Amino acid sequence: MICRHCGTEIADKAIVCYRCGAGTTEPVRKPAEIRRRRSPLLLVVIVLVILLVAFFFARNYHLFGLVLIDFTAGNA
Repeated sequence: MICRHCGTEIADKAIVCYRCGAGTTEPVRKPAEIRRRRSPLLLVVIVLVILLVAFFFARNYHLFGLVLIDFTAGNA
């Protein structure tokens, strides 16, 4: 028998090719799909970006009712 994947001659009763490891017959069952889990790191980064943007706008537009004092300006 000839391997369908690499073309190597293998034994007639072989289950897999000894050279490439490909199976000689079709699988009886389809393998179950492995679902990728989303990384919690992505969620944390998104939340932090949203909080930083919200803080920036709140600070610049005085949404919290705070008045920021500029200590770098000269008091002449």
